[in-house]
Amino acid sequence: MWSQQDRAMEENLTAVTEFIFLGFSDLQHLQPLLFVLIFLIYLFTLIGNGLIIAVTVADLALHTPMYFFLRNLSVLEICYTSVVVPKTLTNLLSEKQAISFLGCAVQMYFYLFFGSTECGLLTVMSYDRYIAICNPMRYSLIMSRKVTLSLAAMVWIVGKLVACEQTATIFMLPFHGLNKINHFFCDVLPVLRLVSTDTSLINAILSFLTMVFTIVPLILIITSYASIICTILKMILKIHSPEGRSKAFSTCVSHLTAVLLYYGSSIFTYVRPLSSYSLNNDKLISLLYNIITPMLNPLIYTLRNKDVKRAMKKVLVRKMLF
Repeated sequence: MWSQQDRAMEENLTAVTEFIFLGFSDLQHLQPLLFVLIFLIYLFTLIGNGLIIAVTVADLALHTPMYFFLRNLSVLEICYTSVVVPKTLTNLLSEKQAISFLGCAVQMYFYLFFGSTECGLLTVMSYDRYIAICNPMRYSLIMSRKVTLSLAAMVWIVGKLVACEQTATIFMLPFHGLNKINHFFCDVLPVLRLVSTDTSLINAILSFLTMVFTIVPLILIITSYASIICTILKMILKIHSPEGRSKAFSTCVSHLTAVLLYYGSSIFTYVRPLSSYSLNNDKLISLLYNIITPMLNPLIYTLRNKDVKRAMKKVLVRKMLF
């Protein structure tokens, strides 16, 4: 927060034209190791999610709503991590870790866009699993191609609107003098700390919006999975073979794992009192949900999914033969 003396000098200060990332400057001796680790994780993320997209497109048996949403999720993971990682890698090799004012706004916009869209997509995926398990006889009727495309379009459009509103609100504020971001990318709270005016109202509004677009989808997801678990437990009473029971649970456990990973780290970072927010400690949490979680999703959806593994083997055999 700026002091009264700082605010009095505001008019004599030049407007900020670029920001400097402090990033991992306190770990200077470990930056080469961080570069290698982040680069390898990013490469695995691109390959893993790209493979899911290619396989679910190539195999006609996977042209279902569930795998259509999974393709969207893989596209989102690639885009989401690509907003942050390439710039972070470049900064780890640079003496001056800078980004222009416009570049920071663009990075924040796409970061919020893909993050908000992923919240919506995970909610839609839970609804898809709810219909498939709790109302299987009407699944093809309810989740028609038109409905599937409409749901996907809706989450992308809502994500875009949320990102536009929040980014415009932040970057219309005055930035004078202070330009050092204590983070490795243009996240909302670190950038807000550089605003040269009182941001109490803006913080309250953004916190409310974060609650709405994070907690509400999470409540819908929890409600869907509560119904799914109840239905599966009823099914288990009628299924006597261990294989049948395992199949009943595996249909939704991958989605639930992805939800827990994404929402667990996001809620810890954003949905809590600002007084408990520590930039230095939360850089590690940001690494988790920006870099590591997108890498884990391909493993979550392939290791537990026999259809995807079968399709991957088919694609690999086809490539080897031709």
